[in-house]
Amino acid sequence: MTQVGINYAQALYDLSREESLTAQILQQLQTLDESFRDAPEFLRLLSAPNITKEERCQILDNSFRGQVHPYVLNFLKILTERGYARYFGDCRKAFEDQYNQDNGILPVCAVTAVALSDAQAEKLTRKLSDITGKTVKLENKVDPACLGGVRLNYDGKQVDGTVQNRLDTIGNLLKNTVL
Repeated sequence: MTQVGINYAQALYDLSREESLTAQILQQLQTLDESFRDAPEFLRLLSAPNITKEERCQILDNSFRGQVHPYVLNFLKILTERGYARYFGDCRKAFEDQYNQDNGILPVCAVTAVALSDAQAEKLTRKLSDITGKTVKLENKVDPACLGGVRLNYDGKQVDGTVQNRLDTIGNLLKNTVL
């Protein structure tokens, strides 16, 4: 994440927090970020040097006025005017991180060989919530290479309880064993 993303997101977050709009603004930022990832040419258009800043802001008005909160629209305009539209994803991530921190939410990515059932996901979410004292927002990614078990990524940490990790550990022990 860039310092530009952190600084601009913090300014938007502070403003939206003052008016109790953080959840609404976050939802709109997430939706826009998905759209921009699906159509990256739109962000390139907002950075095109052959289009004036006024024309780029007009494009934003035509595309989003009445569709997003005025704070979000003005935020996009500020990023565009300053030449930082390409940092929108970083801004969304920094805003979401601040929201999660303020609301006691812990995003966790659980990597498994097969998708977790609803019951398994619920049980894992409950267990992690009990351990961390936070509301866990669980995302399950499937990676057949882990063979079995689960690898958890959260809060900059990784807890690896996969079969592949255990096999790798045993393999390393055997390689380092002198007979």
